[in-house]
Parts: sequence; structure tokens; C-alpha cells
Amino acid sequence: MTKENQSSMSEFLLLGLSIRPEQQGVFFALFLGMYLTTVLGNLLILLLIRLDSHLHSPMYFFLSHLALTDVSFSSVTVPKMLINMHTRDQSIPYAGCVTQMYFFIFFTDLDNFLLSSMAYDRYVAICHPLHYGTVMRQGLCTLLVTASWILSCASALCHTLLLTRLSFCADLSIPHFFCDLGSLLKLSCSDTSLNELAIFTAGVAVIVLPLICILISYGCISAAILKVPSTRGICKALSTCGSHLSVVSLYYGTIIGLYFFPSSNTSRDKSTIASVMYTVVTPLLNPFIYSLRNRDMKGALERLLHGAKVLSQ
Repeated sequence: MTKENQSSMSEFLLLGLSIRPEQQGVFFALFLGMYLTTVLGNLLILLLIRLDSHLHSPMYFFLSHLALTDVSFSSVTVPKMLINMHTRDQSIPYAGCVTQMYFFIFFTDLDNFLLSSMAYDRYVAICHPLHYGTVMRQGLCTLLVTASWILSCASALCHTLLLTRLSFCADLSIPHFFCDLGSLLKLSCSDTSLNELAIFTAGVAVIVLPLICILISYGCISAAILKVPSTRGICKALSTCGSHLSVVSLYYGTIIGLYFFPSSNTSRDKSTIASVMYTVVTPLLNPFIYSLRNRDMKGALERLLHGAKVLSQ
């Protein structure tokens, strides 16, 4: 690609989801409803944790950051997808595409780190309950969240800087509904070996290692639960980590099911399904999982509604 052509390249084309034209309106309404529910549900979690003193604990401190991440994560891709579906305009500026890719990687990595931090919190709560207050002090929780944000920012920035040094070919059509890093690398005319090495290295650091930490934590939790003599104690331990375990199973189960098991779908279909799960379905279900499976959250919601009812009278 010549320098002249490279400098004139100003936008990409997002091909979007494989939807028939007559179905655009139905899917637009569906994804808009799911997105609004995601935003309102996670903002409600943030509000409850902020206002209810019963939720001022390490577990809900991490949950508040996870809720904020889910809102931001969905907002990176879904609004642009909805705009493209409504206007039938598939273009996205080069700068906007790179920015979208940066924040998508950033919030994906942040999700992994926060889930592993929450797993460690559950491990301490169940395996070392007498030392929970000493171990999970405010300083450690703040350190874990701060480190998660910094590492996620560094990972996303690394991929972004490596991408900006690449040249792109004449075909700038991205077979996706957002600017996916893998799709962008396939459009490049440059050598992408360094980018692929960065993807592998970062993948191990921000996906595999957090997953290993989560599995170790729940392995220790399972061993501790099996030592509990009473059924009541086992149920209490399971209720303590049930919501988090459900979210982890949903998040990583999608990755394992779509990328590590054979499927009759094409690679594009699999990638699209996985991305919809990450950006739309999982952030949508998280508030329901934590509200329906968590007595503290349900109690906080009842107190909030009761307070609002009293004020209105």
C-alpha cells in the first residue's frame, strides 16, 4: 500500500450482523431493549451499593466496579451497532475504529481481572472467615482494583500502538459489528507477527492467568465446603459465592463453548455469536444473577423501594 493511499484511508466499513433487511427493525428493537436493560440494571446495582450501608463490604466493592465495567463494555459497541442498523450507514472513521478497539480490549481485560479479584475475596471469606476482615482490608481491595485498571489500560494501549503502525489494503470491510482486533489484522498489508505475539502474550496474562486463579480459588473453596459437617453450612457457603460462580460460568463458558469445541458454524458466525454474548448477553444477565441469587441485594432493593414509598406519601 502506498503512502498516498494510506494517508487517504479515513474510514472502515462494519458489515454488522448477518440479518435480512426485513428483520432489521425487529433486531434493532431487541438489541435496544437489551442495552437499556443492561444500563439500568447495572446502574441500579451501583445505586444500591452506594446508598445501602449493608453493602459496604469488599464483595460489593468489587461488584460495583464490575457493574460499571459492564455498562461501559456494552456502551463501547452496542450504540454504534444500533446507529448502523437504524441509518444503514456501515462506515466508521479510522480514529473511531481504533478508539472503539482500545476500549473493547480495555473493558474485556478489566472484566477478567475483576472476576479473579472477586474469586479471591470469596476464597478468603469461606476458607479463612476469621481473618477475613484483616486480609480483605480496604487498602488491599483498592490495590487490586487499581492494579486491574492499570494492567487493562497497559494491555489495550499496547495493542493499539502496535495497530497504528500497520498499513491497510484496499478492502476495508470488517466482517463484524464492531472494530475487532483480529479482523483489523486480517485487513493489514503489513507484517502482523509482532501483533500476533502481543495477542498471545496478553491472552495468557489477562485471560489464562486470571482463569487459573479463579479455578484454584474455587478448588480450595470446594475442599473447604466438603469439610463442613452440616448441610446448613454447605448451603451458606454456596450462597456466599453462588452469584459470582454463575457469572464466571457464563463468561468463561461462552469462550470454551464457542472457541474450543467444534461447531458447524462458520468462523465468522462463531465470532459474531461470541461477541454478542460478551457485549450484550453477559452484561445483561449479570444484574439479574446478582439480584435474584443474592439476599443482600434483594434486601437492599426492598429497603430502597420502601424508602421511596415513604417519601412519596
